[in-house]
Order: sequence, then structure tokens, then C-alpha cells
Amino acid sequence: MTLLWINGPFGGGKTQTAHELRRRLPGSVVCDPEHVGFGLHRTLPPALRGDFQDLAAWRHGVHEVLDLALREHTGGPVIVPMTLVEPAYFEEVVGRLREAHGADRVRHFALLAERETVLKRLTERGLGRGLKRESFAVARLDLCLERLGGPEFAHHIRTDRLTVPQVADEVARTAGLRLVPNTDGAARHRLRRLRVGLAHLRFD
Repeated sequence: MTLLWINGPFGGGKTQTAHELRRRLPGSVVCDPEHVGFGLHRTLPPALRGDFQDLAAWRHGVHEVLDLALREHTGGPVIVPMTLVEPAYFEEVVGRLREAHGADRVRHFALLAERETVLKRLTERGLGRGLKRESFAVARLDLCLERLGGPEFAHHIRTDRLTVPQVADEVARTAGLRLVPNTDGAARHRLRRLRVGLAHLRFD
């Protein structure tokens, strides 16, 4: 079994790419580590809810569930859309998975783009409130782009001039996976992106 970790800045296209891969890789599943973080946040008083990645419970929990998925899932690849830019945390989760399962089975991709490109995408997903709704993502953008550009976060994919299906094609090609052909027209592609975006809106 193969794990595809799709990294990138907030607003960089991770979730859209992950679901495009799931759609075109029969038997694949999306395992989103954010849900572990949301659960931890909900067990804490609001005043204590910082960055859940700083909690050892999040890092250990994500490693445990992804390790289980790699060992027990019998379908297609396990796809993980998650921004993770702290090198020590990256090693604690992705590094340990690679040690246990091999670098050929745990593949990492950083989706990168120019700052202006990411800001435009964040504005588009801001539901009419623009970047105001995406203040956390904007505040972290420069750090994310700087960190993810480092060699420890390769393989890098520049997405400025790529569509979501094209990014998925590049991930699959690099990982040696064969995707089902993309037959979406422009209108269906927009509707599919809208559905994925709406399904992943957060209100807490």
C-alpha cells in the first residue's frame, strides 16, 4: 500500500488535489489528520485551543492511525492532505512512517505557488469575506512557503499554471500510479471543486 502525503500552504490546493486523486484512483481513501486536531480542540477549553500540531497527542495519534491504514487498508493508496511545515513534527510523523514502511511507500509532495497565486485562491474561497475569513492562512503563508521550499520537504510541485487534475496527474506520475482518465469538462470540473470546497468548510 502507498501513502501520498499532500503538503502545501493553506489554500495551496491540497484538499482539492487529494479528492481528485481519490476520484481517479480506485479503492483509494482520503485520511485527513485535521479531524484528529478538531477532536482534540473540542476536548479543550476554548482558551487553550492553540495550534493542535503542537500537541504530542496529535502527532502520535496521526502517526498511529496512518500506520494502521498502511498496514490494514486493502484498497488503493492512502491520501493525506495536511499542511505540516515544522521539520521536527514532519520527522516525527512522516519520518517514522517512512522508517516503518519504506520511502517508496510513503511519498510526500509539497504543492507550491507564488504568494500572489495563493492569496488569490484564498480570496476565492473566502465566501465573500475575502482574506478576512482566511486570516490564519494568510498569517502563516510566508512561513509555509519558506519552509516547504526546503529540500527536506521535496518532492515539490509548482502549481501556479496547473489545474487540479494536472496536479493530480503529476503526483500520480511521480509515485508510479495510474489514474483513471479525467473526462470532466470545464463546467463539471468547477462544480466538483465547489462541492469539495463546501464539504470542507469549517465553522469552529
